[in-house]
Amino acid sequence: MRVETCHFCSRPVYPSKGITFCRNDAKQFRFCRSKCHKNFKMKRNPRKLGWTKAYRKAHGKEMVVDSTLAFAARRNVPVRYNRDLVAKTLQAMQRVEDIRTKRERSFYKDRMRGNKARDLERDRKLVAENQHLLPPEERDEVPEHVRAKLERMDVEREQDLEDEEVDMEDQELPKMKVKVPKAKRKQRLVVGKGVEDMDVDG
Repeated sequence: MRVETCHFCSRPVYPSKGITFCRNDAKQFRFCRSKCHKNFKMKRNPRKLGWTKAYRKAHGKEMVVDSTLAFAARRNVPVRYNRDLVAKTLQAMQRVEDIRTKRERSFYKDRMRGNKARDLERDRKLVAENQHLLPPEERDEVPEHVRAKLERMDVEREQDLEDEEVDMEDQELPKMKVKVPKAKRKQRLVVGKGVEDMDVDG
């Protein structure tokens, strides 16, 4: 049995899996799932959808030119069965797969080289532009007029906090009402902000 390739996203389609679409001119299209089939019927371009291999190859995210990729091409050439030829073919397939994996790994490393430096530079720029959001002890050297403005903002913030604390102290707490059971025969006295209980008997 042959492992087919999805016509839309280029994923492998294993035997007894996937969907086959047969057009009126007898041309067949294999799809790995209904998602690819629906997108094909909607006449969408695979190169414009980020989850397809055609998009990744068109945007330089995967290898396009390499000698190991030529072995995956389909060849409909009948060959007489030979046990030695089959054994050599299986060994060659494994060897080609190992070489392709190593080259893909090196291609990925080359593509990702420099990302950490760019991310670090972007983060430094973000911190330099937003120094006013950092605590005073963690700020870098900034111009004098900017530092004066930041200090003034800190003073205003502290003054606002002090004003809020004073307002909270000035507010009177509401008088509390406590229900006392009749069996205890205690009289409630409301004094200031709290409640004191006193025995009626003595």
